[in-house]
Amino acid sequence: MRPEIIEAANLLRTGEVEKALPLLQNTVFSFSMKVCGHREDAEDTTQDVLLTSVKHLANVEEPQALAVWLYKVTRNRCWMSRRRSKFAPQHTLSLDELMPDSEELASLTKDGDHSPEHQVISKQEARRVHEAVLRIPPQYRLILVLHDMEDLNTSEVAKITGLREGTVRVRLHRARLFVRRELASPSKSKKKKRGRLARPVECKRLFAALSEYIDKRVDDLSCEKIEKHLADCPPCIAFVNDLSRAVDRCKSLEVPCDTKTSASLKRLLEQEFARLSESQPS
Repeated sequence: MRPEIIEAANLLRTGEVEKALPLLQNTVFSFSMKVCGHREDAEDTTQDVLLTSVKHLANVEEPQALAVWLYKVTRNRCWMSRRRSKFAPQHTLSLDELMPDSEELASLTKDGDHSPEHQVISKQEARRVHEAVLRIPPQYRLILVLHDMEDLNTSEVAKITGLREGTVRVRLHRARLFVRRELASPSKSKKKKRGRLARPVECKRLFAALSEYIDKRVDDLSCEKIEKHLADCPPCIAFVNDLSRAVDRCKSLEVPCDTKTSASLKRLLEQEFARLSESQPS
């Protein structure tokens, strides 16, 4: 969970609603940009959600309750936006079409074994990552944004989306594979489908469980089998690292509100909070 959510919940518990608003403003705007894809929609969403929410915030006691409620309200407002992302296709993601073939695996191996460590991404790369995320079909994009970018766990994402936890995990894995493919070099991600080389069955089984492995959600026996396979399969090691880098890029992405808009929204929220405070009986 984002630290801003936890801090805002603590402030709300002590009645400091006005101090919590800027934290919530940044959270709602960044989330809206990742889901809506249009700055105008994100600004409208942030203003509408928070102006409507001001009178309810004093009743929030726990960070998890605040996160689930806030993201659900923001998601609903985003879905109502007039403009749909120009990047996002409208189809389901086939697991098989997102997997690399033997040719791509070989090219990943030649690229070297880069470390999948979390790093701050450059402004240019952030734009590339954001565009890749917006190309994910919406029902998968929402899961990726909530889990990897907003740092919510599977249970919290399930509550926000109304999906089963197993469905959340399946969609998360496919969304991650999609982003990995989109962030690959054009020569890798835009290969023609004909003439694709088959992947070994054991590699295909591994690829289907990679998100569970990366997130350390597999049991000891399964983990041992996966690591034994990786020890004997350099291409699969390269693919695991490539997917891990894509996940790290997503986790590093922030889309802040510009200073002028942020100040304007802050003034509106402060005015609404003051109005509501004055209308309360003494």
